[in-house]
Amino acid sequence: MNIYFAGSIRGGRQDAALYHRIIEQLKSQGHRVLTEHVGDLNLVESRGDKDIYAQDTGWLRESDLLIAECTTPSLGVGYELAYAERFEKPCHLFYDQTKCNLSAMLTGNPYFFIHPYKSEEELFERLHIVLQKN
Repeated sequence: MNIYFAGSIRGGRQDAALYHRIIEQLKSQGHRVLTEHVGDLNLVESRGDKDIYAQDTGWLRESDLLIAECTTPSLGVGYELAYAERFEKPCHLFYDQTKCNLSAMLTGNPYFFIHPYKSEEELFERLHIVLQKN
């Protein structure tokens, strides 16, 4: 399965290590993560904004499933979610409910599958269930 993983880049990298562990888990289960760079702990953006937009929207159209870690708010992730919805890609949103409240624009949208968690262990358990069902 081709998975588009969404996580904050310009909105803040405080969860980059978690993104890395999620991506590694997805890959270990045989999935192709199109946006593997999101989990790069030393990420440096070297392409221009237009190139990033073209590549990311192409990957979104190519994906079978979007998984987003939304604890760190990000305008880009919000845009990716709306874009994925437009192309009818299943979207699973994970967030640490001990650290944030997810936007009502996401929790109020019945299209999105929302997965709050309180620990990393719970996150990975929920992620495993999602992958088994898709």
